[in-house]
Amino acid sequence: MPSEVIHNRLAMLRAERGISRRELAEALGVHYQTVGYLERGEYSPSLYLALRIAAYFEVAVEVVFSTEPFPRLGSSADTA
Repeated sequence: MPSEVIHNRLAMLRAERGISRRELAEALGVHYQTVGYLERGEYSPSLYLALRIAAYFEVAVEVVFSTEPFPRLGSSADTA
């Protein structure tokens, strides 16, 4: 059975918007360490939390979370 890893772009979204883990945690009503666990893939969010995170960033949930790894930024620009 494949492992049930949920990949995410939380750190990238936070960095783009200049939001700290603590700020995101307070907005979501979770402990700031939970945000760190989510970013490192050590914890998978409930559907409710995943939807709240997506709503916070005003994006579709698939923009934040995926069952497949996200492509690395710039990976398509490797052909020069």
